[in-house]
Amino acid sequence: MKQYTFPTILLSLTLTCFNPINQTVFGQKTTQSVSNSLQLTEKTLTNILEKNRMYYKQGKVADYIPELGKMQADKIAFSIVDEKGKIINVGDANQKFTIQSISKIIALMVAVTEKGEKNVFEKMGYFGTDKPFNHFANLETTGKPLNPMMNAGAILTTSIIDGEGEIPFQKILAMVRYITKNNSIDYNKSVYNSEKETGHRNRGMFYLMKNNGLIEGNEEKLDNYFKQCSIEITAEDLAKIGYFFAHQCTRFDGDTTYKNSEVSQLIQSQMLTAGMYEFSGEYSRTVGLPSKSGVGGGITVSVPNKIGIGVFSPALDEHGNSLAGYHMILDLVKQYNLSLFQ
Repeated sequence: MKQYTFPTILLSLTLTCFNPINQTVFGQKTTQSVSNSLQLTEKTLTNILEKNRMYYKQGKVADYIPELGKMQADKIAFSIVDEKGKIINVGDANQKFTIQSISKIIALMVAVTEKGEKNVFEKMGYFGTDKPFNHFANLETTGKPLNPMMNAGAILTTSIIDGEGEIPFQKILAMVRYITKNNSIDYNKSVYNSEKETGHRNRGMFYLMKNNGLIEGNEEKLDNYFKQCSIEITAEDLAKIGYFFAHQCTRFDGDTTYKNSEVSQLIQSQMLTAGMYEFSGEYSRTVGLPSKSGVGGGITVSVPNKIGIGVFSPALDEHGNSLAGYHMILDLVKQYNLSLFQ
């Protein structure tokens, strides 16, 4: 992959004009927008949300990070960004929650944009896993993380980003703000402090990789990872992120500042392979779309070249994925035949 320079101006990026979305027509069937052809409406999303609302009773809000355990289990939201960038929100659309592991795909984009894919992945693999997100996997054997979606690989990814102190985190935050066109997004300091105080397992991974020569520097690099996981977003923000990677890194309003089909393909392939942790294989079979979950209760989904989906429900299944969120996505995919594997 070609190496790209990451512009410093991103940290204070303010856009004043935007390009219209370029529509590519592959055949007669795609001449209509997804919202028209699929009839995606607020009523449609509301029906799916209400059908699956009660799944929260079968899940459990993450409490291994104490601050996360304070979220109300019955909160739920569903958001779509259609092919033309139109946003549809239902449920608790204004509810903020922390992005957690979904930040990993943003950090990966920043790292690869700066360093190139080859330089990033010589330190980790492209592999899937049957182990939980916080498993040490093969750090003790080969010394390298399995992939950038598990915690070890994500910690390493963030440590690769250029800059001293908090700069790598600020780059990730700026990219989230850019993709969502939402400059009010920030990180939750209470969640950050809670993660830092209880993140001993992540700290162990950090020092194992430091011992293996993969990471240089001190725990400031790990702090950046804790901060990126503590970024607060909404389901709408996740739908915009899903849309961004579904459209070759083009923003929902048509801005093509970071358009890059190779980066988009890389991110979506990692989402499909490992974005739902050890549930990824079954998820690929049932949903069949690039997706990334976070233990804050969010899931972002990319329907390639079509729509972005964002869901939120903080009650998680045994894999750490939103239970009601998964079922909302599954119903939408079945109703409109959105799976890649038709």
